[in-house]
Amino acid sequence: MTMECATGKHDPHDVYAAQCPCREVLDLLANKWSALAIGAMEEGPQRFGHLQRRLQGVSPKVLTQTLRRLESAGFVARTIYPAVPLHVEYALTGLGRSVAIPLAGLRAWVEDHLDEIQPVS
Repeated sequence: MTMECATGKHDPHDVYAAQCPCREVLDLLANKWSALAIGAMEEGPQRFGHLQRRLQGVSPKVLTQTLRRLESAGFVARTIYPAVPLHVEYALTGLGRSVAIPLAGLRAWVEDHLDEIQPVS
């Protein structure tokens, strides 16, 4: 998703502009399952089943889609270990670890201020 030019730097972006590619990244990271999956992987590499149990309420289909999008964007690495049955682990990349910091702050803020927030319907 990086927009590099010949100089190695990307064009200036404006997340408020309708066609800015930043919006795709913001959409991915602002998704509750992405934010929660990244948080769960802060503890280290995780198997799919563990992530599904940790993220109560996520369907296998939605978790698979979320992990694929995070992997495609470079936030998550998927490692397959040849065993019977196959052993697959998901782990944060350096980019994933860097975005985990502000997402952890957001999750903590929500938990700390939930009682002050009007019910969302």
